[in-house]
Amino acid sequence: MASVLVVEDDQFVRSALIRHLTEASHTVRSVGTALEALREVAHHRFDVVILDLGLPDLDGSEALKMLRGITDVPVIIATARDDEAEIVRLLNDGADDYLTKPFSVEHLSARMAAVLRRARAAAGAEPPSRVLRVGGLAIDPLRRQAELDGAVLDLTRREFDLLAFLAGRPGVVVARRELLAEVWQQSYGDDQTIDVHLSWLRRKLGETAARPRYLHTLRGVGVKLEPPQ
Repeated sequence: MASVLVVEDDQFVRSALIRHLTEASHTVRSVGTALEALREVAHHRFDVVILDLGLPDLDGSEALKMLRGITDVPVIIATARDDEAEIVRLLNDGADDYLTKPFSVEHLSARMAAVLRRARAAAGAEPPSRVLRVGGLAIDPLRRQAELDGAVLDLTRREFDLLAFLAGRPGVVVARRELLAEVWQQSYGDDQTIDVHLSWLRRKLGETAARPRYLHTLRGVGVKLEPPQ
């Protein structure tokens, strides 16, 4: 079973989640603020975090960004907000899934099981043993480190995963649907998710969409990574 951190300030909802998760044989710790959540994650190992957005000390979206700065633990957002643009932004910021309140315990269980399956499959996969090189780029999947012309790139988890996936197929045009499936483990999604991360990657690679060096987008087809000409 999983070790779960519940971050929820509503005592009624919090108690219900703790009861359900404990009955399902999960180990549960709970807090009511973002700062408490950060302390918990810094001192304990969790398999998944269930994060409410309406926290009293810090908005959950900001808490998510701070969590992503210190851990790759899967995060499921629990929110009463159903704005599509905000949901896309949360996924771009590193959320692994989201649930709109009110939700059933069965729905939560199914989402948790899916997130944990993906996380465990990724952890059990055999990592590549070689450094990927494309022009001046060097990507080390084992150390999760990327360099450009010898300088270490400061990449988020998703940015690194996207760059490494493309670097493993240099010169090959990869369809957006394949990127969503392989990098985000999603069978569907908004192209904006990919566009935002490509924009961030281009900025860190010192290029733009208008003047690409490594990342090339073929409209209506996909994306490829190749060395500068």
